[in-house]
Formats: sequence, structure tokens, C-alpha cells
Amino acid sequence: MCGIIGYFGNRRAVLVLLNGLAKLEYRGYDSAGLSVLENGKISTVKTKGMVAELAQQEKLQNIDGTVGISHTRWATHGVPNSINAHPHTGCKDKVSVVHNGIIENYKLLREALEDEGHVFKSQTDSEVITHLIEKFYQGNIEKAVIQAVECAEGTLGLVVLHADEQKLVAVRRGSPLVLGLGDEEFFVASDVSAILEYTKNVIYLEDDELAVIEKGNYVIKNVKDGHIINRGVQEIKWTLDQIERGGFKHFMLKEIFDQPEAIKNALRGRIKDKRISLGVDIDIKNIKKVYLLACGTSLFAAMIAKHYIEEFSGISAEAEHASEFRYRNPKVGKKDLIVVLSQSGETADTIAAVKEAKKRNAKTIGIINVVGSTISRMVDSSVYINAGPEISVASTKAFTCQVSVLLSFALFLRQEKGLPIDGSLIDELYALPDKVEKVLAKSEEIRDLAREFVDDPNFLFIGRGINYPTVLEGALKLKEISYIHAEAYLAAELKHGPIALIDENMPSFFLVPKDHLYEKMLSTMEEVNARSGRIIALINEEDSKIDELTNHKILVPISRIELSPVINVIALQLFAYHIADLKGLNVDKPRNLAKSVTVE
Repeated sequence: MCGIIGYFGNRRAVLVLLNGLAKLEYRGYDSAGLSVLENGKISTVKTKGMVAELAQQEKLQNIDGTVGISHTRWATHGVPNSINAHPHTGCKDKVSVVHNGIIENYKLLREALEDEGHVFKSQTDSEVITHLIEKFYQGNIEKAVIQAVECAEGTLGLVVLHADEQKLVAVRRGSPLVLGLGDEEFFVASDVSAILEYTKNVIYLEDDELAVIEKGNYVIKNVKDGHIINRGVQEIKWTLDQIERGGFKHFMLKEIFDQPEAIKNALRGRIKDKRISLGVDIDIKNIKKVYLLACGTSLFAAMIAKHYIEEFSGISAEAEHASEFRYRNPKVGKKDLIVVLSQSGETADTIAAVKEAKKRNAKTIGIINVVGSTISRMVDSSVYINAGPEISVASTKAFTCQVSVLLSFALFLRQEKGLPIDGSLIDELYALPDKVEKVLAKSEEIRDLAREFVDDPNFLFIGRGINYPTVLEGALKLKEISYIHAEAYLAAELKHGPIALIDENMPSFFLVPKDHLYEKMLSTMEEVNARSGRIIALINEEDSKIDELTNHKILVPISRIELSPVINVIALQLFAYHIADLKGLNVDKPRNLAKSVTVE
């Protein structure tokens, strides 16, 4: 969730670093800073707040060095301020460090270092790394960094400068780092978006790997044994245009409107002649149960996938919080399939769940968006959703691409069991982008509806069956970006307590597709209507029964029930977006949130 960029080359480092930090702003942060090496001295500038505030610092005008490191921080230890901001420097200001992750034994290390005379400036766990490097430094920054890392327990993505050596040293253990290779220049970043303007040629560091960069050269080594690693260079396919707003007011709105094309990309090449090809090797006969593990929005996609897998493959499936999986002694083994979902592929809780599953010899598959991410390298097989970069903190297109791919995955399991696949469902799946376009065409209509509810402080979202996860996602979107208290409930559970909340001041957003639960949903709406509740109904076109219950309606194309979550969630995304925009909020960077949760 914090962002790192380091630079070694011939350009003025300050400009490269500030530009890279601006590209990382979507990750969420509360402070920013940079250090530049010049003429045997390190100049460091830090500030609380935005990258724009850092760029305005007068001290930067006189810093012309061509080697530097920088960071945007999201607070974990210590309040957001300029002192706790990175980079951190040692007692002699010879060492400068930026760090992503958490040092779990930092208190013990800090006490020991303070006993030796080290004076700490910040409240952070990260600063102990700086003082450890300072303690161990004897003319070789690489060795000092390795010794410091050996003392630290926890996760880290680390980039280090020392005033006496014209080098950058980077180490990865559990927190992503990528090395960018340019024309006589090098970059280190936590995310390729920070360096894409300069190079598309990258090498992803693996855990316990160290990169040393100096003029005209770089080397990657194993931290533990010093073995030199020769890894091939990958070419990033994303373009700069893909990470710009493209004329939309916010990235979130752009990404909502990206979804027809994103879904096409998610499905492209995976279904041919009614057969599914996902590039995974599964012995279906040995699978006893499927566990779908994820966090946040990805968990709701997993809950939809539970319906798909049980319906089409007949295999028992459970969707679980990845954050809880390893803490409950899960009864999984070699006959279980663990499917993990993560847009970034760097979600700390999901990574921990994969490790737990692998310890228990379960087969693992990742449904992820970022090629080369940590999870993609940990699991036995990866299925990429191909949504492209998602800049807004609130996930939209990643969710719909996950659901589309998971439906394909469930059909693949059915196919591997030798069961026939309904050709009409495949046809509907490929018609999905066109139906999404029809919902997007209602954006202004949904904005008009949002105006009527923009001042409401509370909201209920009501659904059933496969659309219960959809209303969970709708409520989450509204909470995330508009700060309105929103809760989602199963319609059948409303009478078991939550109906006490219903009065003329409580709006309820109902999802009422034409399915086998339609009449039961109407009955629940009647109950709410009888208590003067205000209802918004998301319904299928040509549904006239709802007219008696509410005037607030959004009509969406009718589809097979399996595809309705994708169609319905588009309307919920637009509703949340327009509410937040009408309130004048920072839609792309909601408070207290970050894009990738890379710490537990």
C-alpha cells in the first residue's frame, strides 16, 4: 500500500522520483519523501500530505543528483507526519532507507540499538533498518544491508542509499519490488506504473533476493547464499494511456466504463468450439472440495463462484475470508483445491492463506490481475483476469472480470468431469459486454436517482441467492467512496431483526431479477413498503409489477441468472460513484483506504 521508486541514471533524480510517486498515488498514502545522493552527501526532503506538497518544497530546487530513492507512506506505526515519513536516515545521515512492510521485532531491535547509543527520530518500525545498516556498515553497503535484513523479522521491500557509495541496494522479502531496465539507467519500484513512462523492460525480484545497481550495471543475488541470479527480462504490455483517465472525471468512472472491453479481454481465447481452456492442470477426480479465499471485493466474487462451482460441477465449494483461513486450523489437504483471488496478487492475508494451503499439500490456483505478482509465483497455476491496471482504490472492473473468469472456471470443472456444457450459456457469456453497455448508457439516469438520496446517512441493500454477494459489493462500494453507512442483508433475513430499522428515513436498494426467487423478493418489498420504507428497485426490463411498490427504479437487461451479478453490479457501482461525486468527495482516493493491502 506504500509506494517506492528508486532511480540510478543520468537524469535529474528529483524529477524522476516525483513523477514516479505521482503515478503511485492511487495506492493510498499520508506522507511522502525522497533522498538524493550528490557529491558524497544525501539530501532528504519529506512532508506530510500529497506528492504535490512535496514537489513544492524549496529545498528541492537545489538538488541536482542523479541517484535517489523516494516513498509514499500509509501509516502503520506512528502517526502521519513529516518525521515518520520515509526515507529514514541514520544518526550520521550517511544512510537513507525506504521500506514497505512491517518489522515484527522492531521494538526489541530498537531497544538494543538505543542501548548502543543510536538515537531514533521517528515512531516507525522502519527506522530500525536504517540504524541496523549504520551499525553494520564497514565500507560495503551490500554486506551491511544483508546483515540488517538477517536481524529483521517480518516483511520488507527495501531500497537503500549510502553517502559513501554510488549505488542503490534493494531487497525483497514479502513486499513487491520490480527492477526496471532503461537506456543506461535503472529503476526500482513497488509497482510498474511508477516506471512505465521510462521503460517497459522489468525484472521482478523474488523473496530473499537483493539487487545492487551501480553505473552501467546491476546484479541480482540470493540474500542467504550470495548466489548470482540470472533472470530473464519481462516486457510490460500496459500502455501509459491505460493508466490515464482518458477524459473521465475520475479513474473510477473510467474503469466502470472500461468493463465491456475488460470482460472481453477476460474471456478472450478461453472458449473455443464450446470448450474451455484455462491453462491449468487439474485432476478433477481427486478434488473433494474447493475453497475460494479472498478479501474485500474479491471475496464477494468468490461467493458468487461458490454458486457456479456447486451448480455446474457438483463439487462442494466454500468461500472464506483469506484473513481468517490460517488462524482456524483448516481441514484441507491434497484432495482439496484452493482458489485464491486477488486483483493485485500482493494481498498480505491472501498470500498467508496460500502458504497455509501449500503447507497442507492442497492444490492452489490464483485468479489474479497482475502478471509477475507474488501470488502468481506462489500458486501451482495462475489464471489472469486481464482487466488491465486498476488505478482507483475502489475496485470495479477487476470484480466483473473475476466473476466472468470464475464462471468459465466452473464450466471448466464441469467439462473435466465429462459433463456437457450448455451452449446457450456460452452464448450469453459472450453477449455479456453488450448488456453491460446498456447499463452504462443509464449513467445519467442513475445520477438523477442519486441526487434524491445523496443526503441520506444510512442505506440497506437487499438481495437473495446468487445476488446476495452482489448487494454486499454494492453496500461496500457506497461505504468506501461516499462514507455512507450501508449494510447488505439477505431478503429472507430481514424479518429476523434488521426490519426494525425500516421507517420513512431508511432507503433500501433491492435487487429483483426475474428468477426463481422473484415472488419472494416482491413479498419482502411489500413488508418494507408497509412500514413506509423508501425503496429503490433494480429490475429487469419490462417488469411492471414493481410499479405499485416504488417509483425509484433502474431497469437492466434480462439475462440468465448466472450472469445477473455482473449486469446488476454495474448499476450499483454507478450509483455509489454518483453519490460520492455529488458529495464532492475524492472518489479515487477515499480516506483511510489503500489499493493493495500488503500488510496484515
